[in-house]
Amino acid sequence: MAKKSAIEKNNKRKAMVERYVAKRTALKAAAMDENLSLEERFKARIKLAQMPRNSAPNRVRNRCEVTGRPRAFYRKLKMSRIALRELGSRGQIPGLVKSSW
Repeated sequence: MAKKSAIEKNNKRKAMVERYVAKRTALKAAAMDENLSLEERFKARIKLAQMPRNSAPNRVRNRCEVTGRPRAFYRKLKMSRIALRELGSRGQIPGLVKSSW
């Protein structure tokens, strides 16, 4: 199980990304727009740089929904390999059979 503080910090980052997603996409579009003047594009870049760092989506870490483990994460299942194996052994994941020989 991961530290509660690390999990909570990541949840705060997720919330902040959701809060700023519209503003961030608008500023990025303005900064990349070739039709705008160079000065307007530069102002958009400065405003983008002044936004909180944790509002960037690449700051969010993928974590297991069950244990909070940050590594060996399967995106499709939203859990780590260890949690997947454990739940599969118990028969709690439909269609998954743990092999043994």
